[in-house]
Amino acid sequence: MGLKKTPLYDKHVEAKGKIIEFAGWEMPVQYEGLTQEHNAVREKAGLFDVSHMGEVDVKGLGAAEFVQTLVTNDASILEDNQVMYGMMCQEDGGVVDDLLVYKFDRNHFYLVINAANIDKDFAWIEKVSKNFDVEVENISDSVGEIAIQGPLAQEILQKVMQFDLKDLAFFYTKRDVDVAGVNCMVSRTGYTGEDGFEVYSEAADIPKVWDALLEAGKEEGLVPAGLGARDTLRFEACLPLYGHEINESITPLEAGLSFFVKLDNDNFIGRDALIKQKADGIPRKLVGFELDKGIAREGCDVLKDGKKIGFVTTGYKSPTLGKSVGLALVEREFGEMGAEFEVQIRKNVRSAKIISKRFYKKNYKK
Repeated sequence: MGLKKTPLYDKHVEAKGKIIEFAGWEMPVQYEGLTQEHNAVREKAGLFDVSHMGEVDVKGLGAAEFVQTLVTNDASILEDNQVMYGMMCQEDGGVVDDLLVYKFDRNHFYLVINAANIDKDFAWIEKVSKNFDVEVENISDSVGEIAIQGPLAQEILQKVMQFDLKDLAFFYTKRDVDVAGVNCMVSRTGYTGEDGFEVYSEAADIPKVWDALLEAGKEEGLVPAGLGARDTLRFEACLPLYGHEINESITPLEAGLSFFVKLDNDNFIGRDALIKQKADGIPRKLVGFELDKGIAREGCDVLKDGKKIGFVTTGYKSPTLGKSVGLALVEREFGEMGAEFEVQIRKNVRSAKIISKRFYKKNYKK
């Protein structure tokens, strides 16, 4: 089976984007360069193709109860058209995936899941849904999605729509708005640590929105940005990536995501296991670290006095900080702030020190 292409694939080729395979898709990893695109988002604005993400429509009288069982966070407190981040867990507390939950009304929710996990996630969602008065539909192929992120994102997006974006609060959405002549849903969400928006439309219409935004943002310095910058941006803001900071063998509590796990809410799947893990003492901890030299990559062993105590989940030379930092999952006893350990990078062992894993202060509109 061949690689999938998003509706914007031809736009990436025209813009001389460097195309790579990602989660079964042909996607641009960069255009002009990762660092330039990263800095554009931090200082001005960047435009991302995220049409490869998955979308699941949830409808029925049991929709609210179903989502409350499926997701670790508390969907019962959501207002209509509010968005929530959470995770779907297995019975043992491992993470099936992280996702965004959009509540349109009590009987209609919309789930946005990771591109690499669409088939697995939908199979899980379908399985759980059997116990509820609800219909779930995988609509991923019919949806196009782009993200405009950065301090000038609102100013640029406002040029191509009538709805006043000042009225859209963080983690809320507005449906059926005209963006460049296209009927869209716009949410004040993103994955970069900056203010920004995600724009959804019918897949066939998303290229028109893409072109209109790039044209509207010329003077402000809006640039198309690839997967490379998307990863460095989310990493600096300590936003997890499935398969790195969380997966089926890493629980949300180990990954430092307890804020999004409401153990006192209804009996979501995995709750009992997570309650037990918290009571017994969470065995591992996600920490941030700084290296004296070299760049740590995913999977590098973390050592203390020659003994393996964990592994690197993500590592980069941070474009914003200009230094080599990373995230690692380590045995809890070695995870205190300021503690030192070593990282095995190929044949070299490099010294590292634990620092705050929030390498960059998030700039969200509250």
